[in-house]
Amino acid sequence: MKKVLPMADDLWMQSHPGYISLGSNQGDPEANLQRARIALANLPEVRLGPCSPIYKTEPQNIRDQPWFANQILRLDCGPAWTAVELLETMLEIEKQMGRVRKKDKGPRIIDLDLLLFGDQRHNSPVLTLPHPRIMERAFILVPLQDIAPTLTFPNGTPIQAALNAITFQVRGNLIYQSSND
Repeated sequence: MKKVLPMADDLWMQSHPGYISLGSNQGDPEANLQRARIALANLPEVRLGPCSPIYKTEPQNIRDQPWFANQILRLDCGPAWTAVELLETMLEIEKQMGRVRKKDKGPRIIDLDLLLFGDQRHNSPVLTLPHPRIMERAFILVPLQDIAPTLTFPNGTPIQAALNAITFQVRGNLIYQSSND
């Protein structure tokens, strides 16, 4: 009897590309991002796709905190994964890394946000896809464009059009954006 591996090459064609935002502004932010990348890459039936460069971004909303290190990566998730299962796994990784949810938009050792999961739309108390603020945030759109320059959002908006609709500046690896956007 032929043994079929759970993620044979033909099954990868049925995979869901999940785009994830990683952010940190406590401890060693770049090391925190690396730990999270490794944890995500080691999930079963998942392949790590492209990762953006790490950008330093000024805090939004609560300004009196350190700047964030932000990065976007793509995970190719096997057909057994659902968006909700991936989100739950990401929350568990945050917990294992020491994330304590004290203050919304406050400092954090790690923040993992599921931005997109294929072209799926999802709206529940647990998960909204695409991420509800994806089109407003330069710290998401700039690195997302680095790894997916031809991406079109499920609503039909190309990533370049989303970037053109917000006000921001990029200087090297620094992203500046007013909280008003």
